[in-house]
Amino acid sequence: MTKLSPSILSANFADLMPDITAVQSAGAEYLHVDVMDGIFVPNISIGIPVVASLRKATDMFLDVHLMIDRPHRYVKAFCDAGADLVTFHLEADQPQDLFDAIRGVKKCGKKVGLSLKPLTPSETLLPYIGLLDLVLIMTVEPGFGGQSFMEDQLPKIKAVRRMIDGLNAGCELEVDGGIDPVTARACKDAGANVLVAGSAIFKKDDRKAAMDAIRNA
Repeated sequence: MTKLSPSILSANFADLMPDITAVQSAGAEYLHVDVMDGIFVPNISIGIPVVASLRKATDMFLDVHLMIDRPHRYVKAFCDAGADLVTFHLEADQPQDLFDAIRGVKKCGKKVGLSLKPLTPSETLLPYIGLLDLVLIMTVEPGFGGQSFMEDQLPKIKAVRRMIDGLNAGCELEVDGGIDPVTARACKDAGANVLVAGSAIFKKDDRKAAMDAIRNA
């Protein structure tokens, strides 16, 4: 079954809870929280206090995506704030610090993921794949919502699916960037089982219909 993780980057930041309640009522499995620092990506979004506030306000599974520099410094803080899954970028840290961050999330009893930017080859995951609960493939350049899907990432999704099937069958494969009912079908065919969508859900009046169209594509 395809899981949906609506991205609050496209929600109403002045009043998040009605949007969150709407997607929860419509059956969203995860809630995707994009954290950007203006260094690793050229945008700044939200941080630890917002995650902590969300945790107090909802029992949804918080899928926290750190687009930040040297994430090993902050993973424990995000776990303590209430993240259920902490995903950070392979490109954002040194290998030993990535291993430390993975172990740090696990020590907190939370799930851990690694994300790849579009230009990063799938094989860079090999040293880490056996330790992960999720791999996130970016199908846009990270940093801004509403970008167009990069079809040239489909072979990478297929390659990571083969890697997961061979080395860590319990790991989920998530895709983020330009997801709509058309691109969702291509991602599912390539092997993704978790889809992140922002504009395609939160910019629609009928959130359930938007989610159903993506899930059933």
